[in-house]
Amino acid sequence: MLVVAGYIVVIASVLGGYAMVGGHLGVLYQPAELVIIFGAGIGAFLASTNGKGLNATIRVLPKLLRGQRYNKKVCLDLMTLLYLLMAKARQQGMMALEADIEDPENSPLFSSYPVLLADPLLMNFINDYLRLMISGNMDAFEIEALMDHEIETFQQEAEVPAHGLSSMGDGLPAFGIVAAVMGVVHALGAASLDPAGIGPLIAHAMIGTFLGILLAYGFVSPMAARIRTQIDDMVKILQSIKVTLLAHLNGYAPPLAIEFGRKALFSAERPGFNELENHVKEVRSGGSREAS
Repeated sequence: MLVVAGYIVVIASVLGGYAMVGGHLGVLYQPAELVIIFGAGIGAFLASTNGKGLNATIRVLPKLLRGQRYNKKVCLDLMTLLYLLMAKARQQGMMALEADIEDPENSPLFSSYPVLLADPLLMNFINDYLRLMISGNMDAFEIEALMDHEIETFQQEAEVPAHGLSSMGDGLPAFGIVAAVMGVVHALGAASLDPAGIGPLIAHAMIGTFLGILLAYGFVSPMAARIRTQIDDMVKILQSIKVTLLAHLNGYAPPLAIEFGRKALFSAERPGFNELENHVKEVRSGGSREAS
């Protein structure tokens, strides 16, 4: 909800400050200017993207209203799930995980974490690389290189909407100037009006510049920045899984392997050492745990 709160602050600050100096809010309502600015901005966006980029942008916009996707509790559960998977593999062999990764919904390990199970990004990443590790035909360096390529590809694809919206935001002030110039041309072309009548038309034309700048820096560019923030969170969680699985593949015990993953998390979502250790002990002992 920070997006909505931020937009409310922008609108309240701009309109409130304008009203404080005696400005008339009705003057700011210029539908023709909005048609020119938004229409040109959307048209330029469509011209600069392709079908894949357009679909990705449409899909990501509703997600901007979500709260933080990977909070500390999700990260705590993720580290615990990885611990349980690695502990099972260490005790029974990697082949013992085959049934879990082929049918996660019916796996006692995965089904204990419904939030993680419902996340295709995490589930696909974990299960795909566990399959490769079970095959035994790839060493740690090869799997690490493959993980890096996949994370890089994911980041590039996920940032397509952010790049498009950022370019659109950069162009809106210019389209605001276009709208303002067209308004000035209209005012100066009204030969039948006296100077007193031309003044309001010039004032209305200047609203175009104002709207273009406001829409760009107050609304569209912040959307692009928020998308990038969400992508950073997703990339970081994948990197945490990566270093955890690689630590296991290199022979580290599960408690040390999840410590690698814990250290890779952002500090705001990173559980403490004792916090993670106690959580794992509670799960292993069959203690009550709040459902994910």
